[in-house]
Amino acid sequence: MSDITFDGRVAIVTGAGGGLGRSYATELARRGARVVVNDLGGSVDGTGAGHRAADVVVEEIRAGGGEAVPNYHSVSNPEGGEAVVATAIDEFGTVDIVVNNAGILRDRSFANMGLDELHGVLDTHLKGGFYVSMPAFKVMKDKGYGRFVHTSSNSGLFGNFGQANYGAAKMGLVGLSNVLAIEGAKYGIASNVIAPVARTRMTEQLLGPLAEMVDPAQVMPMVVYLCSEQNQFNHEIFTAGGGRYGRIFIGTNEGWFAGSRVVPTVEEVAANLETIRDVSSYEIPSSSNDELMIIARLLGG
Repeated sequence: MSDITFDGRVAIVTGAGGGLGRSYATELARRGARVVVNDLGGSVDGTGAGHRAADVVVEEIRAGGGEAVPNYHSVSNPEGGEAVVATAIDEFGTVDIVVNNAGILRDRSFANMGLDELHGVLDTHLKGGFYVSMPAFKVMKDKGYGRFVHTSSNSGLFGNFGQANYGAAKMGLVGLSNVLAIEGAKYGIASNVIAPVARTRMTEQLLGPLAEMVDPAQVMPMVVYLCSEQNQFNHEIFTAGGGRYGRIFIGTNEGWFAGSRVVPTVEEVAANLETIRDVSSYEIPSSSNDELMIIARLLGG
């Protein structure tokens, strides 16, 4: 296989001042991309701001002969998202790649969660994904090419105690990616999701002893591949961590068919739960229409 390069491509990586984002930004630049290194420079909970985090990564890229510019805007508001994309256009003329990686943590058990903890996390992770992707998608659509990688989490896909806000935001990004994948396909735009397991400022306390075994650099190859022109996958979720790379998917089984125009009783549903839950065979829909087609087949339509 020939080397994967990004010559002539322009990439935006949000939350690129450290950890996962830094590893993506530096490798993309090393392979020829011109990179917008976005980072608010705040703390893990989203408070504070500063320029040093983004500046250090930009300096590292430039020292290695790459091209990069910093951006210090928060992605948690529309103006910040627009400004991130505007930086790419003003400095490099376009945008080809967006890695939505910015995030904060405000963990709290659901019974004790306050609205500030809810809104702050949703604004940064989920709305931030929208605020950056919306202006970038328009550019990609006009040029007929683009790559999105959205950062989800096993906390959203599978759940984790104390992270209702974080989990909901991360699962929301899966929904965003799925729709961008469908709407962008005819314009040469691919949108996928990464669910990383890695030691970062946000996770090192959660991972415990495992933290030393899951280097952010191990996630990077999967993400960089998904950013590439060689990547033809779309509408998928990949997991990476500790040297393991895999696919996560949302599927539906054959289920139980009660009959056309039949309204079964509650007792009949209860009696057929084993079949309803049987996953010995399943399909992975690529859109909501795919599931409707499953129902249509059973109805004979």
